Amino acid sequence: MYIFKRKIEDKILKSLKKRGIIILVGPRQSGKTTLVKKIANDLSGSYFNCERADVRRYFVEGKPEILLELIGNKKLVIFDEAQTIENIGIILKLFYDTYPERKIIATGSSSFELANKIKEPMTGRAFEYTLLPLSLDEIKIKKKIDRKTLNEIMIFGCYPSVINAKTTEDKIEELHKIATNYLYKDVFTFEEIRSPKVFEDLLIHLAWSLGSTISTLKLARELGVATDTVERYIRLLEQAFVIKRVYSFSRNYANELKKAYKIYFYDIGVRNTLVNLDVDIEGRSDKGFLFEALFFSEINKENTVKISPSKINFWRTRNKVEIDFIETEGDRISAYECKWVNMDVSFSLFKKYYSNAKVKIVTPDSLIH
Repeated sequence: MYIFKRKIEDKILKSLKKRGIIILVGPRQSGKTTLVKKIANDLSGSYFNCERADVRRYFVEGKPEILLELIGNKKLVIFDEAQTIENIGIILKLFYDTYPERKIIATGSSSFELANKIKEPMTGRAFEYTLLPLSLDEIKIKKKIDRKTLNEIMIFGCYPSVINAKTTEDKIEELHKIATNYLYKDVFTFEEIRSPKVFEDLLIHLAWSLGSTISTLKLARELGVATDTVERYIRLLEQAFVIKRVYSFSRNYANELKKAYKIYFYDIGVRNTLVNLDVDIEGRSDKGFLFEALFFSEINKENTVKISPSKINFWRTRNKVEIDFIETEGDRISAYECKWVNMDVSFSLFKKYYSNAKVKIVTPDSLIH
């Protein structure tokens, strides 16, 4: 089994030299526990799983000395799945203020239950990082990626346990465990889902709509629910690192779409479990969308290690001229068109509006080399 070097590790190690608590969020099974256990081992720290009852009893609001009994004399302590602790932000703030020499890493699998709980009490005292499934660069360090491997990734995604699985059957089994046992756990645990069937139907609708513009009103009509319900469920799925919305890019030229959005899954394998795990990618009608989604996920993962993450949009005119992704970093604009096979693409209309933009055609081979 490969243990992958994660890019975010160096960022965390640098932050440990500063004052403040480190928050590490990301979907379940993305490798957070493996990473923080490695850091604890390398730096002689202590690791605690907050889902265990014998650990949870030490977290008493207003009594940092009780938590100190658990930690002992360790200078570095890691609280895994910290979102399960009630009032975790207030407890950690008081402990940090009382024992500022201690270094704390708190991890959680949902941004709404950890980052928000800690960031508000810890304003100015917290560093937040996100760990997503493996990037291609992280995989390449341990495992060669050729076209066959890339095709597998476009079917099964990049979760560490899936990448490590030896056979197709093992990959399918691991992916189904992630999609059914782990990924939506926080949404159902921490947020009241009144209509699980509607929630599941929405997921399938979004999976089939990969790479297409979405209408919240249309989704609500098809599901027979209020638009507020659809909006709430989409927001919860975003906060649980299942999906991410991508909005249209516009600088207010008359012909540009301004309010449209698309949905992409953080991991393409999770999307495919909802609709199709057919491994014959060349025979799939959605292979172009799969590659587009993989490229988007790679940009997302790269953003997690940037000091100033780029902003990602798509571009489309009312005449249906479209470019897959527009990446903006300050005043710099880059346009990417994803193609399954290399072919000429006209960026002329986009360049008419944005003459200084860089443009690029991206193919699967672009991600291998």
